Amino acid sequence: MNRFPTRAEILEWIEAHPTKTTKRDIARAFGIKGAARIELKALMRELEADGLLQSRHTHHHAQASLPQIAVLRIEGPDEDGDLIARPVEWPDPATAPAVVLIAKSGEAAPGKGDRVLARITEDATDPDRPYSARVIRMIAGGPQRIIGIFRKGAEGGRILPLERGSDSQWAVPAGNDGGAKDGELVEGERAGPKGRLGLPKARIVARLGDPTAPKAVSLIAIHQHGIPDQFPAPVLAEAEAAATVPPGQRDDMTGLPFVTIDPADARDRDDAVMAEIDPDKGNAGGFILRVAIADVSHYVRSGSALDREARVRGNSTYFPDRVVPMLPDRLSGDICSLHEGVDRTVLVAEMRIDAQGHKIGHQFRRATIRSRASLAYEEFQAACDGRVSERLAPMMQIVVEPLVAAHKALTLAREARQPLDIELPERRIILDETGKVQSVGFKERLAAHRLIEDCMVLANVAAAETLIAQRTPLLFRVHEEPAPEKIAALREIAEASGFTLAKGQVLQTRHLNQLLSAAQGTAQDELINMQTLRSMTQAYYSPENFGHFGLALRNYAHFTSPIRRYADLIVHRALITAHRWGDDGLSPDDIDRLAETADQISNTERRSMAAERDTTDRYLASFLADRVGTEIGGRVSGVARFGLFVKLDETGADALVPVRTLGQEFFEFDEAAQTLTGTASGLVISVGQRVSVKLTEAAPVTGGLLAELLTVDERNLPKGGGRMRGRGGPARRKAGATKHREAAKAKKVKRARR
Repeated sequence: MNRFPTRAEILEWIEAHPTKTTKRDIARAFGIKGAARIELKALMRELEADGLLQSRHTHHHAQASLPQIAVLRIEGPDEDGDLIARPVEWPDPATAPAVVLIAKSGEAAPGKGDRVLARITEDATDPDRPYSARVIRMIAGGPQRIIGIFRKGAEGGRILPLERGSDSQWAVPAGNDGGAKDGELVEGERAGPKGRLGLPKARIVARLGDPTAPKAVSLIAIHQHGIPDQFPAPVLAEAEAAATVPPGQRDDMTGLPFVTIDPADARDRDDAVMAEIDPDKGNAGGFILRVAIADVSHYVRSGSALDREARVRGNSTYFPDRVVPMLPDRLSGDICSLHEGVDRTVLVAEMRIDAQGHKIGHQFRRATIRSRASLAYEEFQAACDGRVSERLAPMMQIVVEPLVAAHKALTLAREARQPLDIELPERRIILDETGKVQSVGFKERLAAHRLIEDCMVLANVAAAETLIAQRTPLLFRVHEEPAPEKIAALREIAEASGFTLAKGQVLQTRHLNQLLSAAQGTAQDELINMQTLRSMTQAYYSPENFGHFGLALRNYAHFTSPIRRYADLIVHRALITAHRWGDDGLSPDDIDRLAETADQISNTERRSMAAERDTTDRYLASFLADRVGTEIGGRVSGVARFGLFVKLDETGADALVPVRTLGQEFFEFDEAAQTLTGTASGLVISVGQRVSVKLTEAAPVTGGLLAELLTVDERNLPKGGGRMRGRGGPARRKAGATKHREAAKAKKVKRARR
């Protein structure tokens, strides 16, 4: 046999030749000679360590049952709620025995795909599940996954990873390619140590199709970031069995003029709003504002299959061509979605605000509503601006005008509170029917967007305050104040741009808003907004209340989106418990695992953000592929030791200009000032400068954009060197550099004469 055998082939040979099981016998059988014997020895040790072989002196025997200690991969809960795992290594994966995992009380249960080292106990009473196991320890990070292009070879092939900046490749031994074709997009996982060629080994676990297909873009991100996109059968079965709440079991609010206001392409509708003038004469100029949120907790009970899957997902993930929902469509798109003209169960935050928009009272109700209309932001805004659609005309006095008036009051309160007011345009990618990028633009920011945001913020505050007052456990949305060093860096950039940021006092959002206001309309507007955003900490979930710096609020929790965020579902259950509305509130397990849940869903939120960002990058690279070689204007958005990032005009895409392309001189990186400085020319490149670049590479598969710098602040950059031409003339060379060059030349002449 010319090629090195696979693990499965060795195990099969041992089963077929029980009398010839020494390493020498195996080496002879497969024609393994010389240095390859060392690799065989290592492989045999792996098989022993994994429990697939038993060594009796120099003879080996295939293991027909699981060892006492084994590595297991978690498959997830079965229909009975038991957590099922299977051995990572087994001669025939299709026949690998099921193992019921018994989690220790109070410990985090592993999730689907995780790997654990476990102690195995054999149970002869259940032939379908003959083993149970207790976790010894989690195996950090689980199996290493690789998304890449498969290149077929004579003995297996290789995976070329898609990660930008990754030069590594993975060897795929024969028999581990999963039937993948050359050039196909695949998902692999690490399968052993480096081979003879020095490459780590991998096995292909999924074939993802043509990497250049438009609809592969989001699929790559889904697999690359490990986002679950298929619901297990028990979860779907629970969702399909869900029935709407019979009439009479909730407060009847179907006669009130609720409407939903969402993006035109909204995939779910979990909030409805309405406002009316407060009839209380003691609150002259005030309003009653109601925010109704889908009563998801009625359908997703704690500990159910739906609940376990929602917790694993943490949130819905949105891509330009698809959504990976937290809940199956039967719930998210149907009986939990507040569609026009149908009765839906909700939790209602009923809030009284005064003429200045301050909340002076609130209560929560569990009710049934019927939305009068499913509106798009654009349609509602047009009505506010006097362009009333035919269907909104009858609703102007009872729906539109009260909401607009109430929002004017809320605006007064918001302006007095001074939440952080960063204005950075949100990108919008439009795809055609085939999934190809048709256009890239920026979403228009409407007053209607702000109206809904202000309503939701007030409802979230009311939820947090109610649960604090009732001493009911909950998850807060926390945004801590920025680190001093980040603010110091922002202050330096602001001063370099001609602005000031107050010193010597406790930082408040109003100080940052003053800086943003001063920069508004100037050439540094985008720079100051971008750097202010970068100086912020990342928001997260916590059972402890540390406040929300960005919103300038002491008490804040997420209540308004339980269809797409698990945190909101926990808050709904907490409100049900606090009001004693039923048995679908917080369970003891929910309460015990609050801190663990907070960490879990904070991580899934970051995972979704990264996947959405990577997908956007790939779509932008695809859109710009036709513009390779052309000149594009932009602004420096980041500086690093290896180069600079330029945010391109029109699309907002970030292109990398490698430092090696900046000329022949050496560029010094100043991390504190975020600058690159040419040692010969004196050229300083900093964040915020206007530049023009030539796009040199656009890689849709990885999302990478490379560019060559042409001008900085309208000054030309010569192709061959580092000195600037244009305003200011050429920079003088440093005297030290000239002396060093002359000394080297003299030394060379002296050496030649000898």
